[in-house]
Amino acid sequence: MALRKLFCFLCLMLLAPLAAADLVVVVNPKSGIERLSQEEVINIYLGRYRRLVSGIAAEPIDLMGDNELKTRFYRRLVGKTLAEINAYWARLIFSGRTRPPHLAENVESALHYVAAHPGALAYVERSQADMRVRVVYDLGE
Repeated sequence: MALRKLFCFLCLMLLAPLAAADLVVVVNPKSGIERLSQEEVINIYLGRYRRLVSGIAAEPIDLMGDNELKTRFYRRLVGKTLAEINAYWARLIFSGRTRPPHLAENVESALHYVAAHPGALAYVERSQADMRVRVVYDLGE
């Protein structure tokens, strides 16, 4: 019996990093949003939707620079590299059509912004989503 418990414990320890690495999109609990579809998240993060389905102005948050979390988010969401995403935004900004997501220095800054602004949303690892935010989309890694 002790060997079985040890085996289960070891399995959980091996699987824990995989569960923690799941990416989710979070919003302010006051946003009026319970769930978002992949299409809605894409349209918000690519500047096509300026409002959430609740009518509040959408404020997507992106992490600054090139980092692993941002790379995984865009690869999983739209199948694009950061270079492709940066080129996309360069074209849109030059044309004056829309503005890119707000930038946060790190995940904690993004979570703080989301908690303070009803229309804000950000991507984080599931393990980083806390009581300040509501998970509305799971990227299902």
